[in-house]
Amino acid sequence: MQEELAGMEAKLEKVASWLKKTFGDQPIPPYEADARTVDILYELAECNESRDGDVRLLIEDMKQKAEEYESDGTYLQDLLTESLNLSFSNMSKGSTSYLNTLVDTALALETKDTSLASFIPAINDLTSELDAADSKNKEMELELSTLRKKLTSALVLEKRLQDDLKKTEELLVVEKAKADNRTQNMKFLKDKVEDFKFRIKAAEEQLSLCGMDASLTHESLVNLSEVGVSP
Repeated sequence: MQEELAGMEAKLEKVASWLKKTFGDQPIPPYEADARTVDILYELAECNESRDGDVRLLIEDMKQKAEEYESDGTYLQDLLTESLNLSFSNMSKGSTSYLNTLVDTALALETKDTSLASFIPAINDLTSELDAADSKNKEMELELSTLRKKLTSALVLEKRLQDDLKKTEELLVVEKAKADNRTQNMKFLKDKVEDFKFRIKAAEEQLSLCGMDASLTHESLVNLSEVGVSP
């Protein structure tokens, strides 16, 4: 528990220091100093310090390169002045343009100087990077083409399945309607059969009450017809 409190206090101190440094003379916005908020601000402070460190390193690197280029420029200027009795003040516009291009090329290639020994490896490295990028680009284009074909096939299949599903649903609707119709007809026929049975039975009972011979009933006549006997 004490370790957690000590860690929390250390984070609070760092957050407070970072906020004071960030806002300077401006008032620090109020914030709720709970564990979650402190953790978030602490992470922001860490990231900010890391970024500032990277920026400082980059600035130092750029300053060093600028000093190196300035030294190279001074060397070349002295060399031109001593060897060829030339200076930037009396150089032609074309010569100045060529020198500026040479310097710009060195800056673009990030070489340590403008010598041919520095340019050739830098150009070779750049060529290799371009070839690798071109190869990677071709691979990605091939993958993209394959994905497009697969996507097209998938869309065609999806459309076909949708059409089949639609036809199946329409067929099910028709078949359901037919089934419902057959069910209604069967119910109607069943009700008719039951009604006829009831009527026949009622008629037989009525005829029986009237003294009619049971051998003349419909069922008896049907039975006799099946055995081929006349009533």
